Amino acid sequence: MMADVSLDFQYKSSIGKVWNALTDSDMLAKWIWKNDFKPIVGHKFQFRSEPNEWWDGIVNGEVLEVNEPHTLSYIWASAGETTTITWTLTEKEDGTTNLHMEQTGFSEATKARAGAIQGAKYAWTKNGEQLEKVLAE
Repeated sequence: MMADVSLDFQYKSSIGKVWNALTDSDMLAKWIWKNDFKPIVGHKFQFRSEPNEWWDGIVNGEVLEVNEPHTLSYIWASAGETTTITWTLTEKEDGTTNLHMEQTGFSEATKARAGAIQGAKYAWTKNGEQLEKVLAE
């Protein structure tokens, strides 16, 4: 399946530090939202943000794959849409980390809606920028 959203981020942090930011609930809360995430296959969790008139602020998830420190995948279900998020980490020779993110499974109706996929790309790009700040702390 071709990714609907595919982004690459380069971080000056070690693969272990980036992995921790993806899998530790407290770290995730700093760059995504409050959550009860645990990196255990089958674990069901939620991300919670401030609701607004268009969205209840809840993302339901379930961990699908944990291959520390290289691959993390989970369901991302919100606003009637269920997609899969996959993070792939690669450590480079200089100790930096490439983080590849894919979001797959958007419905045809969402794909047809003007700006929906671009909106997701924008949001994940902003999250990636916030992650860079968290890693620098």
